[in-house]
Amino acid sequence: MQYAFERTSAPYRHKCTGLPKSLCPLGPKTAHCRDESAEKGHVYSTLRAEGEAFLQRILTGDESWIHHYDPECKAQSMEYRHKTSPSPRKFKVVASSRKVLFTVFWDMEGVVHMEFLEQGQTVNSERYISTLRSLKLRLRRVRRDKDSILQHDNARPHASRQTQDALRQLALTTLPHPAYSPDFAPSDYYLFSQKYLKGHHYDNDKEVIADVRKWCRGQSSEFFADGVRQLMKRWRLCVDRDGDYVEK
Repeated sequence: MQYAFERTSAPYRHKCTGLPKSLCPLGPKTAHCRDESAEKGHVYSTLRAEGEAFLQRILTGDESWIHHYDPECKAQSMEYRHKTSPSPRKFKVVASSRKVLFTVFWDMEGVVHMEFLEQGQTVNSERYISTLRSLKLRLRRVRRDKDSILQHDNARPHASRQTQDALRQLALTTLPHPAYSPDFAPSDYYLFSQKYLKGHHYDNDKEVIADVRKWCRGQSSEFFADGVRQLMKRWRLCVDRDGDYVEK
Protein backbone atom coordinates (compact mmCIF):
# COMPACT_ATOMS: atom_id res chain seq x y z
CA MET A 1 0.00 0.00 0.00
CA GLN A 2 1.19 3.52 -0.72
CA TYR A 3 -0.14 6.92 0.24
CA ALA A 4 0.95 8.57 -3.00
CA PHE A 5 0.74 11.94 -4.71
CA GLU A 6 3.35 12.13 -7.44
CA ARG A 7 4.62 15.20 -9.26
CA THR A 8 3.59 14.40 -12.83
CA SER A 9 5.13 15.90 -15.94
CA ALA A 10 3.88 18.97 -17.77
CA PRO A 11 2.92 16.92 -20.90
CA TYR A 12 0.78 14.63 -18.74
CA ARG A 13 -1.08 17.54 -17.14
CA HIS A 14 -1.42 19.15 -20.59
CA LYS A 15 -3.16 16.00 -21.79
CA CYS A 16 -5.43 15.88 -18.74
CA THR A 17 -6.34 19.57 -18.52
CA GLY A 18 -6.12 20.79 -22.11
CA LEU A 19 -3.95 23.71 -20.99
CA PRO A 20 -0.81 24.68 -22.95
CA LYS A 21 2.32 22.92 -21.71
CA SER A 22 3.84 26.30 -20.84
CA LEU A 23 1.00 26.79 -18.37
CA CYS A 24 1.52 23.38 -16.76
CA PRO A 25 4.76 23.73 -14.76
CA LEU A 26 5.63 21.61 -11.78
CA GLY A 27 3.92 23.36 -8.93
CA PRO A 28 1.09 23.27 -6.38
CA LYS A 29 -1.19 25.59 -8.39
CA THR A 30 -1.86 23.24 -11.30
CA ALA A 31 -5.05 21.25 -11.77
CA HIS A 32 -3.30 17.99 -10.95
CA CYS A 33 -1.79 19.41 -7.78
CA ARG A 34 -5.22 20.47 -6.56
CA ASP A 35 -5.89 16.74 -6.34
CA GLU A 36 -2.63 16.39 -4.42
CA SER A 37 -3.87 18.97 -1.92
CA ALA A 38 -6.95 16.85 -1.34
CA GLU A 39 -4.73 13.84 -0.65
CA LYS A 40 -2.60 15.90 1.74
CA GLY A 41 -5.80 16.83 3.53
CA HIS A 42 -6.73 13.14 3.70
CA VAL A 43 -3.41 12.25 5.33
CA TYR A 44 -3.80 15.08 7.85
CA SER A 45 -7.36 13.94 8.60
CA THR A 46 -6.02 10.45 9.25
CA LEU A 47 -3.40 11.88 11.59
CA ARG A 48 -6.05 13.81 13.50
CA ALA A 49 -8.44 10.87 13.66
CA GLU A 50 -5.94 8.19 14.71
CA GLY A 51 -3.59 10.49 16.63
CA GLU A 52 -0.81 8.79 18.54
CA ALA A 53 -1.66 5.35 17.13
CA PHE A 54 -0.89 6.56 13.60
CA LEU A 55 2.26 8.41 14.67
CA GLN A 56 3.56 5.24 16.31
CA ARG A 57 3.49 3.52 12.91
CA ILE A 58 5.63 6.16 11.18
CA LEU A 59 9.19 5.07 10.39
CA THR A 60 11.22 8.00 9.12
CA GLY A 61 14.57 7.89 7.35
CA ASP A 62 17.13 10.25 5.85
CA GLU A 63 20.83 10.86 5.22
CA SER A 64 23.27 13.45 6.55
CA TRP A 65 27.02 14.10 6.33
CA ILE A 66 28.91 13.78 9.62
CA HIS A 67 32.24 15.65 9.58
CA HIS A 68 35.39 14.63 11.44
CA TYR A 69 35.25 18.14 12.86
CA ASP A 70 32.25 20.46 12.86
CA PRO A 71 32.93 23.80 14.62
CA GLU A 72 30.77 25.07 17.41
CA CYS A 73 28.55 28.06 16.86
CA LYS A 74 29.88 31.53 17.68
CA ALA A 75 27.86 31.77 20.90
CA GLN A 76 29.58 28.66 22.27
CA SER A 77 33.02 30.10 21.47
CA MET A 78 32.50 33.52 23.11
CA GLU A 79 34.71 34.44 26.05
CA TYR A 80 34.30 37.17 28.66
CA ARG A 81 36.61 40.13 28.09
CA HIS A 82 36.94 43.49 29.86
CA LYS A 83 35.63 46.44 27.86
CA THR A 84 39.13 47.91 27.67
CA SER A 85 40.68 44.69 26.37
CA PRO A 86 41.63 44.59 22.67
CA SER A 87 39.24 42.81 20.37
CA PRO A 88 40.16 39.12 19.95
CA ARG A 89 41.47 38.00 16.60
CA LYS A 90 38.95 35.86 14.77
CA PHE A 91 39.83 32.99 12.50
CA LYS A 92 37.56 31.43 9.94
CA VAL A 93 36.67 27.96 11.14
CA VAL A 94 34.98 25.56 8.75
CA ALA A 95 33.94 21.93 8.90
CA SER A 96 36.61 19.41 7.99
CA SER A 97 36.71 17.94 4.50
CA ARG A 98 36.73 14.41 5.89
CA LYS A 99 33.23 13.15 6.50
CA VAL A 100 30.97 10.10 6.68
CA LEU A 101 27.47 9.78 5.21
CA PHE A 102 25.05 8.72 7.94
CA THR A 103 21.78 7.00 6.98
CA VAL A 104 19.26 6.40 9.75
CA PHE A 105 15.71 5.09 10.12
CA TRP A 106 13.85 5.66 13.38
CA ASP A 107 10.41 5.79 14.93
CA MET A 108 8.86 6.80 18.25
CA GLU A 109 10.60 3.92 20.04
CA GLY A 110 14.11 4.71 18.80
CA VAL A 111 16.56 3.90 16.02
CA VAL A 112 15.63 0.88 13.90
CA HIS A 113 18.49 0.82 11.39
CA MET A 114 21.59 2.88 10.58
CA GLU A 115 24.32 2.71 7.96
CA PHE A 116 27.50 4.66 7.19
CA LEU A 117 29.20 5.38 3.87
CA GLU A 118 32.75 6.63 3.57
CA GLN A 119 33.55 9.80 1.66
CA GLY A 120 33.63 9.21 -2.08
CA GLN A 121 30.66 6.84 -2.02
CA THR A 122 27.20 8.06 -2.95
CA VAL A 123 23.60 7.05 -2.33
CA ASN A 124 22.01 6.24 -5.67
CA SER A 125 18.88 4.19 -6.34
CA GLU A 126 20.78 0.91 -6.32
CA ARG A 127 22.43 1.69 -3.01
CA TYR A 128 19.21 2.93 -1.45
CA ILE A 129 17.34 -0.19 -2.50
CA SER A 130 20.04 -2.28 -0.81
CA THR A 131 19.50 -0.20 2.33
CA LEU A 132 15.74 -0.76 2.15
CA ARG A 133 16.27 -4.53 1.96
CA SER A 134 18.43 -4.38 5.10
CA LEU A 135 15.79 -2.21 6.74
CA LYS A 136 13.08 -4.75 5.94
CA LEU A 137 15.09 -7.54 7.59
CA ARG A 138 15.71 -5.33 10.60
CA LEU A 139 12.00 -4.54 10.92
CA ARG A 140 11.21 -8.24 11.05
CA ARG A 141 13.53 -8.59 14.03
CA VAL A 142 12.82 -5.48 16.09
CA ARG A 143 9.34 -4.32 14.96
CA ARG A 144 7.71 -7.63 14.11
CA ASP A 145 4.30 -6.70 15.51
CA LYS A 146 4.18 -3.17 14.10
CA ASP A 147 2.69 -2.20 10.73
CA SER A 148 5.23 0.53 9.98
CA ILE A 149 4.71 3.30 7.42
CA LEU A 150 7.91 4.59 5.83
CA GLN A 151 8.37 8.34 5.48
CA HIS A 152 11.29 9.69 3.45
CA ASP A 153 11.77 12.82 1.37
CA ASN A 154 11.66 13.27 -2.40
CA ALA A 155 15.39 12.94 -3.06
CA ARG A 156 16.04 11.26 -6.40
CA PRO A 157 17.25 7.91 -4.96
CA HIS A 158 14.08 7.78 -2.83
CA ALA A 159 11.65 8.72 -5.59
CA SER A 160 13.12 6.89 -8.61
CA ARG A 161 11.09 4.30 -10.47
CA GLN A 162 13.50 1.55 -9.42
CA THR A 163 13.06 2.48 -5.77
CA GLN A 164 9.28 2.63 -6.08
CA ASP A 165 9.28 -0.85 -7.64
CA ALA A 166 11.48 -2.13 -4.80
CA LEU A 167 9.18 -0.61 -2.18
CA ARG A 168 6.24 -2.50 -3.66
CA GLN A 169 8.23 -5.73 -3.79
CA LEU A 170 9.27 -5.31 -0.16
CA ALA A 171 5.68 -4.46 0.82
CA LEU A 172 6.82 -1.23 2.50
CA THR A 173 3.98 1.23 2.88
CA THR A 174 5.07 4.84 2.32
CA LEU A 175 3.75 8.15 3.55
CA PRO A 176 3.89 11.05 1.06
CA HIS A 177 6.39 13.83 1.53
CA PRO A 178 4.96 17.23 0.53
CA ALA A 179 6.69 18.93 -2.38
CA TYR A 180 8.55 22.16 -1.62
CA SER A 181 9.09 21.12 2.01
CA PRO A 182 12.66 19.76 2.22
CA ASP A 183 12.67 20.12 6.00
CA PHE A 184 9.43 18.24 6.55
CA ALA A 185 11.15 14.99 7.54
CA PRO A 186 11.75 14.49 11.30
CA SER A 187 15.42 13.71 10.72
CA ASP A 188 15.91 17.13 9.11
CA TYR A 189 14.01 19.32 11.53
CA TYR A 190 14.77 17.30 14.68
CA LEU A 191 17.39 14.55 14.77
CA PHE A 192 20.09 16.16 12.61
CA SER A 193 19.56 19.55 14.28
CA GLN A 194 20.71 18.29 17.70
CA LYS A 195 24.37 19.24 16.97
CA TYR A 196 25.56 16.43 19.22
CA LEU A 197 28.99 16.24 17.52
CA LYS A 198 29.63 19.98 17.33
CA GLY A 199 33.14 20.89 18.46
CA HIS A 200 34.41 17.30 18.57
CA HIS A 201 37.57 16.27 16.72
CA TYR A 202 37.88 12.76 15.25
CA ASP A 203 40.94 11.18 13.71
CA ASN A 204 39.14 8.68 11.51
CA ASP A 205 35.77 7.36 10.34
CA LYS A 206 35.65 4.64 13.00
CA GLU A 207 35.69 7.22 15.79
CA VAL A 208 32.87 9.18 14.16
CA ILE A 209 30.75 6.06 13.66
CA ALA A 210 31.32 4.85 17.21
CA ASP A 211 30.28 8.21 18.69
CA VAL A 212 27.17 8.49 16.52
CA ARG A 213 26.07 4.97 17.48
CA LYS A 214 26.70 5.71 21.17
CA TRP A 215 24.72 8.94 21.05
CA CYS A 216 21.74 7.39 19.25
CA ARG A 217 21.59 4.46 21.66
CA GLY A 218 21.81 6.82 24.62
CA GLN A 219 18.60 8.70 23.77
CA SER A 220 15.33 7.75 25.44
CA SER A 221 12.24 6.65 23.53
CA GLU A 222 10.57 9.89 24.65
CA PHE A 223 13.28 11.86 22.83
CA PHE A 224 12.43 10.14 19.54
CA ALA A 225 8.69 10.32 20.22
CA ASP A 226 8.90 14.11 20.61
CA GLY A 227 10.42 14.41 17.14
CA VAL A 228 7.67 12.39 15.47
CA ARG A 229 4.90 14.20 17.34
CA GLN A 230 5.96 17.47 15.73
CA LEU A 231 4.71 16.07 12.41
CA MET A 232 1.12 16.89 13.41
CA LYS A 233 1.80 20.63 13.47
CA ARG A 234 3.77 20.49 10.22
CA TRP A 235 1.08 18.57 8.38
CA ARG A 236 -1.48 21.14 9.53
CA LEU A 237 0.71 23.95 8.18
CA CYS A 238 1.14 22.09 4.90
CA VAL A 239 -2.63 21.72 4.47
CA ASP A 240 -3.30 25.33 5.51
CA ARG A 241 -0.78 26.57 2.93
CA ASP A 242 -2.16 24.33 0.20
CA GLY A 243 1.04 22.31 0.04
CA ASP A 244 3.47 25.24 -0.07
CA TYR A 245 6.92 25.15 1.53
CA VAL A 246 7.00 24.43 5.26
CA GLU A 247 9.76 26.30 7.12
CA LYS A 248 11.89 24.76 9.87
